[in-house]
Parts: sequence; structure tokens; C-alpha cells
Amino acid sequence: MTTWTQTEMEKRLVRYADLKGLRNAFIDARTPGSDRKENFTIIGPGVSENKAQVVHIPEAHGFNFGAARQPFGCTNSQHSHLTAETFLVHTGKWRFVFGANKDEGYLDVEPGDVATVPTHMFRGFEKRDEGTGFLAVVLGHDDPGKVVWAPSVFKMAEDFGLKLLKGGKLIDTTLGETVPEGAELEQPPSAEKLKELATPPMEELAKYYLPHAKMAGNPASPLAGEGVEEAALIGDMDAADGFKAGPIVGHWQHGFALRRLKLETGASIPAHSRSEQEVIFVQSGTLEFNWADGKLILGAGDTLTVPVGLVHGFRNPASADAIAFVIRGSAAPAAPQFATAQAAE
Repeated sequence: MTTWTQTEMEKRLVRYADLKGLRNAFIDARTPGSDRKENFTIIGPGVSENKAQVVHIPEAHGFNFGAARQPFGCTNSQHSHLTAETFLVHTGKWRFVFGANKDEGYLDVEPGDVATVPTHMFRGFEKRDEGTGFLAVVLGHDDPGKVVWAPSVFKMAEDFGLKLLKGGKLIDTTLGETVPEGAELEQPPSAEKLKELATPPMEELAKYYLPHAKMAGNPASPLAGEGVEEAALIGDMDAADGFKAGPIVGHWQHGFALRRLKLETGASIPAHSRSEQEVIFVQSGTLEFNWADGKLILGAGDTLTVPVGLVHGFRNPASADAIAFVIRGSAAPAAPQFATAQAAE
């Protein structure tokens, strides 16, 4: 059995202040309006097209966790993904724009909201209020594949000296980089491919958005207690821990479940273990994570990945509510095993 020391657990914690981003992660890195964004790969390889991208925690989780940080007016160009792309709005107001030409609808979101976008359709997003905003992102599967860019993105990139190889490697000709002999360039999607990447009606896309004001705790959650709520956000099927499918259910597979924990001042969750991967992203407040050999204090924007099987608990030691998003590495998470029950056995 692995002993998780304080030092080992600190390696599984990525603090917001320690994040290492990249401004030229993608083919649109020099496109006016997109040239000020930062891409972060926190857990898993992500979809960056630049080998210089820092991967904080490479361990496979069954999903990837990353983020984008953008100032007012900065856009992320129109693209499509092969797996789920789920957004947790940490700070700032954002607009998601749909369609290859940005003309097939939009969705406005605010801090604390969650939105998930279907696979095989074009989306982009823009920071729409003053200041810098941070958007956390969950991508499905260990290998989320490569990004499919809208045709206009390729043209703009070429004008600024960027080319993309088959397989997703970025070539920057302004730095003297050249296309390797025999290598193939990625081409814009064909007219036939564009038909396959059709945008669903806005009435359907609206079902994949959950504002923070509508996130309701589930009294049947095994973690629920005095001052503690666990709310379901995304669940493609019924789970064994007291949660039915929903409220967001995709017509595609997410491969993970998304929940929100809320702990009032002084509230705690007793020691328990889980049989699937568990990633904690603190939305606001202060959250103590504790286990037999230590504890960690997490603040807003911090990310922690919990080892499978580790007996651990949570506590809110601060004067404001602690709110955290929790990604569990199964579409149908098992019930937690509480330490008191394990001891009784």
C-alpha cells in the first residue's frame, strides 16, 4: 500500500500562482484578437500543438484538465473537438460562439457557471468584460485527439507565418522553422467534412448549460451533511453514489461525472476513499484537504488530484463558503467508502 507523504501529495497539487501557460500553443497564436490568450495543460497531454507546452501532471486520469486565460476582447478561434469539452467558468464573463463562421448562435456565461459543448461542431469563445478571465476546461478521454480548425483559421495563420503538420505539430516559419522533408501539412476541412460538423439548434445547446444559481445540492449524496452540499452538474447515466443522470446529459459520452461541493464555514466531510480518479478545482473560498499523514490548504484556482483509494476528508477553515468543482473519472462513480465503515468491517 502506498504511503502518501506531505511531499508526495504536494506534487499532486497545482496552485494557480504556479501555473505555466503558453501563448503560442495553437495555430491561431498570432491572429489578431487571439494573440493574447494563454493555454494551460494541468492534467494529461491536452491538445496543444506546441511541444513547448508544460504538462503539470502527466498521469492518465481518463480525462484531461486544463485552462485558458484571456484578457478583455481576446478570442479563442473556431474549432471542433473529438471528445467532450466542458467549461468551468472561474473568473470573468465569456461568450461562446458557434459555427465555422461564428454565425450560428452564442451563449453567455459568468463565474460559477458550467457549459459543455457537443463533439464534432465548431465553437470559439471570447472574454467579454474588463480584466483577465480564467476558464477551466475538462476534455474527455486520456487522448482527446487533435483540434479541427475552421477554414478561416488556416488562412489567417498562414498570413502570420504559422503552419500545422498532420498530427498537430505547429511550425513557426518566422522563427526559421521549416516543414520537414516528406511531412504533410494539415488542410482545412473539406466541404463534406464541414457538413459533418454541423451546429445543433440553440434549443439543444441550451440544455448543456447550467448557471450557478440553478446548481442544487442532492440530499441523497453520501457526502451531504450539516453545512455540506454536493450538486450534480454532468452525469450521462445513473451512478451508485445516490445520483441520477443529469442535469446535463450529453448525446455524446463525457466519460466523467462533474459535481460541485459547497462547504459552509466550519463544515467538514468525514474521511472516505473513492475507487475512481478525483480532481478538485477550487472555485472560491478556502478548502482543507486532509489525510492520515498531512493536510493541504487549497485556495481559489488551485487544482488537486486525489490518489485512488486514499482515505481523505475535507473541511472549510475559513469565514466564507468553500466551493469546488469535482471531476470524477467515471461516467457512473461508485459510492465512497467511509473510514468508519471500513474500520467496522
